[in-house]
Amino acid sequence: MTAADRPIPLPHTTHGSYSQNPVAPPLAERSQRNTILALPSPHVPTGFPGAFPKETVFMTPRSTGLICAIAAVTIFSMQDGISKHLGSAYPPIFITMIRYWAFAGFALALASRSAGGVKGAANANRLWLQIARGALLAVQIVISIFSFSRVGLAASHTIFAAAPLVVACLSVPFLGEKVGWRRWTAIGIGFVGILLIVNPLNATFDAKIIIPMVATLMFGVYSVMTRLASRTDTSDTAFFYTGVAGAVTITFVGPFYWTHITPADWLWMLVLCITGMSGHYLLIRAFNLLDAVVVQPMSYIQSVLVCLMGVFVFGEVMTANMILGVAIVIAAGIFTIWREARLGRAAPPAIDPPGTP
Repeated sequence: MTAADRPIPLPHTTHGSYSQNPVAPPLAERSQRNTILALPSPHVPTGFPGAFPKETVFMTPRSTGLICAIAAVTIFSMQDGISKHLGSAYPPIFITMIRYWAFAGFALALASRSAGGVKGAANANRLWLQIARGALLAVQIVISIFSFSRVGLAASHTIFAAAPLVVACLSVPFLGEKVGWRRWTAIGIGFVGILLIVNPLNATFDAKIIIPMVATLMFGVYSVMTRLASRTDTSDTAFFYTGVAGAVTITFVGPFYWTHITPADWLWMLVLCITGMSGHYLLIRAFNLLDAVVVQPMSYIQSVLVCLMGVFVFGEVMTANMILGVAIVIAAGIFTIWREARLGRAAPPAIDPPGTP
């Protein structure tokens, strides 16, 4: 899920007032659902009204939600790898535009199936805020793809892991939230981890590391804007403008960067668009079955997978200070998310991992 596919403030999922995420039904409604989903035995006709036989396999909604969440972050990891491959050969703005055209179609399709239809999803109480956050995410994804191709997958995602810490900091002045000393301590420790990753005192310090830092800050601002918009607009509206406003914004600039793509890379572009839509679908399913506080930390699985992909597929190098730094940042981020849930306050809306859609 690039630093927002760190889906993930989502869909994804923009995905806080609507039950901790933009697509999940209220917690009370989820608790009233059946706690068991049964997969009928092949010996029993589908729809058979009787009891399930002993060999029936049972899967709880929690298990289904966890599988969907893990599958989503795995797909988003593949999406980042493909973005790096394409971003190394073609303009990131052009790649982002194609991605957004597909994602906008997906957002429109979901809106058409919602209770109020497309018209209802487009009815925003804070129209300019929704447009601004959609446009900001599009720009952030361009910078993320540029970072993948110039800085590397592993180095970029070690910085992206700090996104929850950035959101916690920005939520104080912009949302009026209170952050206690425990979370401030976790944030401070997390930024120590960032310093270890960046290693500014090293003689070989590479200034290009500023690129993923800018992308992470932009994703933090986008996440805060999503939380602010969630106070007055529905999750359907937030998701609609994430796709449509972003697509319109990038289309103003993208055609000027249109370039010839080989048939093989058009196939990769198709796979890139499919991963975006399928990843978001699975993330939506996960948020329907689980609370955001359970799903959001799984974006760190994406960070680990992307780092492994960077090392073993693209031949990148992770130094000892990067590994130690990202471990500290991940631990601090998970604690920050857990602590916010522990306080019992209204949870924030679900946010896609950085780099999505």
